[in-house]
Amino acid sequence: MFAVVVTITVQEGQMPAFLPAMMENARASLAEPACNRFDVCTDPARPTEVFLYELYDDEAGFDAHRETAHYKAFDAIAAPLIATKDVRTYAQVAG
Repeated sequence: MFAVVVTITVQEGQMPAFLPAMMENARASLAEPACNRFDVCTDPARPTEVFLYELYDDEAGFDAHRETAHYKAFDAIAAPLIATKDVRTYAQVAG
């Protein structure tokens, strides 16, 4: 498994525009053959923060995800709404 965790800070007042686009991207991502999980999480204590937890078969599956039409469409919509984005990846430890 290949895990991707993303913490996004959405610009103040932009969550109503951002979140529906994010949820549509998550739904479309789950239809990809290598995507096993795509969780979108928020916390009322941090109203501009979105946390993503994604699991892919492998790094190639994640790379393929970033080349999909739905991801590129989401990125075009979301990029101007995002203040900061931190992406971290983790490969499963074998053994």
